[in-house]
Amino acid sequence: MSHQEDFWLYDLEVETVLEGRTPVCRHIEGEKFRVEGENLVFLEHQKISMYALAAILPLLPAKQRETAPHDWMTTDAEIACPDPHCGGRFRIKRLSKRRFFHAETTGLPEVRTEPYWAKDENS
Repeated sequence: MSHQEDFWLYDLEVETVLEGRTPVCRHIEGEKFRVEGENLVFLEHQKISMYALAAILPLLPAKQRETAPHDWMTTDAEIACPDPHCGGRFRIKRLSKRRFFHAETTGLPEVRTEPYWAKDENS
């Protein structure tokens, strides 16, 4: 087995959308964050409710991966706020793909190399 086996993940953008619905929670239309690899990247002064984030987080790793064209994970892009009375939604958009290597992302000692994030910081 090669220590440099690669895989690809989509970068994601998660944006708050209301489209005329009334939010109960603090949801500001247009606020967003990105997912780059394992990292959540927030623009300056952007916020998200921790309860909404808790609803979104389990879906992000699946949205990062290639899925079949008719899989609901491919076609469905909006997640509702977990408050049933809130109109807030969060649209997940796939952006470009990013290449990763198994040896740079695993904790398995026999195949581990320098972590991908350390390489980025040393560049």
